[in-house]
Amino acid sequence: MSAPARVESSAPVDQPATGAGTTAATVQYLLRLGDDALVLAQRLGAQLTRAPQLEEDVALANIALDLLGQARPLLARAGELEGRGRDEDALAFLREERDFLNCQLVEQPDVDFAGTIARQLLFSCYQLPLLQALTTSADEVLAGVAGKGVKEVAYHRDHAVQWTLRLGDGTEESSRRMQAALDRLWPFAAELFESDDLVRSLAVRGVAVDPASVRPRWDADVDAVLAEAGLARPSSVRVATGGRRGLHTECFGYLLAEMQHLARSHPGATW
Repeated sequence: MSAPARVESSAPVDQPATGAGTTAATVQYLLRLGDDALVLAQRLGAQLTRAPQLEEDVALANIALDLLGQARPLLARAGELEGRGRDEDALAFLREERDFLNCQLVEQPDVDFAGTIARQLLFSCYQLPLLQALTTSADEVLAGVAGKGVKEVAYHRDHAVQWTLRLGDGTEESSRRMQAALDRLWPFAAELFESDDLVRSLAVRGVAVDPASVRPRWDADVDAVLAEAGLARPSSVRVATGGRRGLHTECFGYLLAEMQHLARSHPGATW
């Protein structure tokens, strides 16, 4: 891959999805989905060699690679529709922090292994029904990514569920850590289901799926897992939001610096 020359920031997120604006809105939607997968892949990749057992290092690596495999065609498609000469590498490595549209949940740091699992549980229980609905998207590339991703994310979800049960119903310490991780990450879950004019307009056109429509499935799935694991559904009413508008938490800047360092240090390099 090559690291392309630096280009300007992307178009405003709130551009209307009518006429030429439909393409611009689709670009923004693809970036949201692609950035979710890319950032979570980066987080999981950083945990290799830190898992509690060797087999888990392999599992986290496989999940990270699956997510990276989803991010690449989504970002490539966004660059193609945008028509400004930016490929997947430019969108991954040369955008500024405010240009990333991932939800804040996926950028949260790994305080411990319980946090890694809690984040994966909350996200995969959202991503699986979303991708299932997107398999019929009017955008052929998006539908194709969703079709392949459904099988991958079904495994991601099962992996997170099994570890949640193991930690929640394990020792007193593992249960305490798992509950603490859920309590810490819960405020970031609400953003997953936020709707706006952009996504609703694309949903009407058959391109996108309104994330609010997958909330009932997420609630049912997560509640069932927590009940079986002997964990309490967090009662926090605080909502952390802003990622879809390019507003991120402090930890994201450090993640981005690490992810982009090589490409920015050697612009135009090939390998």
